[in-house]
Order: sequence, then structure tokens, then C-alpha cells
Amino acid sequence: MEQDPFADIRPYHDNEVAPAIARLIADREFIQAILHYRFPRLSGPFGWLLSPLVRLWLKRRWARLKSVRAVQLQVAGFMDRMIASTTDKVTYSGLENLDPKQPYLFLSNHRDIAMDPALVNWCLHQQGFATVRIAIGDNLLRKACATELMKLNKSFIVKRGAKGPREMLKNLTQLSAYIKHSLDEQHSVWIAQREGRAKDGNDQTDPTILKMFYMQGKKQGLSFSEYLQSLNIVPVCISYEYDPCDTDKINELWQKKTQGNYQKTEFEDIDAIIKGIVGYKGKVHVAFANPVRALPDDPDAAAAEIDQQIWQRYRCYPINALAAGNAKPDATEQAIEQWQQRLQSVPPGAQELMTKLYATPVVKQQQ
Repeated sequence: MEQDPFADIRPYHDNEVAPAIARLIADREFIQAILHYRFPRLSGPFGWLLSPLVRLWLKRRWARLKSVRAVQLQVAGFMDRMIASTTDKVTYSGLENLDPKQPYLFLSNHRDIAMDPALVNWCLHQQGFATVRIAIGDNLLRKACATELMKLNKSFIVKRGAKGPREMLKNLTQLSAYIKHSLDEQHSVWIAQREGRAKDGNDQTDPTILKMFYMQGKKQGLSFSEYLQSLNIVPVCISYEYDPCDTDKINELWQKKTQGNYQKTEFEDIDAIIKGIVGYKGKVHVAFANPVRALPDDPDAAAAEIDQQIWQRYRCYPINALAAGNAKPDATEQAIEQWQQRLQSVPPGAQELMTKLYATPVVKQQQ
């Protein structure tokens, strides 16, 4: 730790890739997870028979992965297949205004746990940019195999389980320093604008995130706005036509509203990740803003400025117009049917929450 102050949170280096892959292949829970999701009917009675075959297949498939770039190229191939099978099309805008030789801090709205950073990465890769280092909460890394997978894929850990103010301060200071360290080493970074997905459709930047960025700048004696400008912050707006996890999000909000609380199941986040990856998303657009300049010195005002950059870049689809009550002629029968299915998938009282999830982009743009 004295030699590497970020050893416990940073992604793997090239020389750590092969050992991490070996640990993954040897991880019983990892193999069981693959069997469960790929062969749900066979994984129980024939798990003992299939497990060695899966391990052998992985060894052969991953034998040549000796570097972070090799892993990324493998992920890029997976993304191509996933986009082809679960979306109608992925489009992007704004990258023509960015420099592939510059590192950026991509501050994105947050609708899907894994797909948000993955889609940003895919768009960057298409245009010859280096992929980003991804901020991921340690609440998603309860299993050793999850940590291995994320750190292989250029993810760094955001520690959220601090037991007191002193530990929290230490964690945030380390995180702020690591983000600046990454940018100084010419590595771009992706981080969500808030902790947790915007389950109500209201994408808002948490000023606390900006304060965390500034902790390293404060050490250097820089003003808040001066330091944030030096980070090359690029607001990003990701617009999904259909959210594969919308019903689950609304059920959570409905339980909180009607029962006062909501208790997550043990593997709920993992299930949400998988559903977000394999679920149908329709059209998807990723809009990159220009790097923000001259932000206000007040964190709340700075967050509001970033929000405006995100909201004006929403790509609104017919389902958003239907939810907002602005039915347009281009709302096809399929769009109307999809919208009705979503309304019927939640309790009658919760339909207002589903409506808000899809209507908010229209409302924000009208404001």
C-alpha cells in the first residue's frame, strides 16, 4: 500500500490479468452463476457434469487474454452481439467535438447498472477513443468473482460501507485522488452523476459527487470552479427507448410508498445487471456534451448547470411522448402496445410512477 496508495480500489494492471482469470475459472460460484443463467434447467441436476466442461471452455476461450486491452477487445465483441440482439439501434452524438488524445471525466446520468458505462465505452471504441476507467460501488462486489470481473474490465471501487465519518473521509479522499491520478496518466474516467439509478426518471447530479472531486483540488489550494474545469468534465446523457428494469424499479418505489420501506434480496443487483444486459432496449442514444467550462463556485449551482447539459440532450421516443400525454402521429401501434404493457405490469396505483419514469425526459426538456 505504501508503494501503491490505490492498490485496494484500482483496476488490474496487465501483469495481473492472467492470475485473475485463473482465479475466476477456479471460482465455484462463478461457474455456478454461468450455469444458472445459460442453462437454468440443467444447472441443478447436471451441474456436477457441466461445471468441468464450462471450466475447460473458459480456459480455451480466455487462454490468450494477457492484457487489459485484450480483455477490452473481448468485451467489445460481446457488446456488438448484445447490441444486435437487444436493441434496434445504438446511436451517439458529440464525440466529434472531443479529442481522442485528451482524458475526460465523463459524468453520466444513471439508468442501468452495467449498460450505462458499457455503452459509453462502446461509443468511444467505435470512434477510436481509449475506453474509460469505471467507478463502481462496492455494494455490487459482495462476491469475489464479481470483484475479479469488474477489475478486469477497468473498474475501480467506490467504497460506500464506511463505519464512521473518519473512515468515510479517508475513502472519499482516496477516491478523489485516484480520479485525478487517472486523468493525469491520460486515462479517462466514467462515473454516475449520483449514487444509485434514477428509478423515477429524474436525472439529477448529486452535489456531493462534485465536492468529492474537489477534495484533491482543495489540497492544491485551487478554487472549486478552477479545479473542476481542470478535470475536463463531459456530461453524458444516455436515453433508452425501453428500460428492461422499469417494472422492478417501479415495484421498489411502490413498496416504499405504500409500506414505508423496501428490502433488497441478496442477488437483486446481480439480477438487475443481467436483466439490463439481456433485456430489450429498443433504440438507444448516447449524447456527449462539450467539456464544461466556467462552472459556478457553488456545488449546488454547478450540479444544476451540469443537469441542464444532460436534460437538453435527452433523445425522446414515442413512448416518452405517450407517457407525457403528448401522443404524436409517429407513435406506432407497437409503441402504444409497449406502453400499455408497461402500465399493466405494475399495480394500478403504481401506474403514475411508471408514467413519471417515461414522461420526465419530455417534462425536463419543456422546462
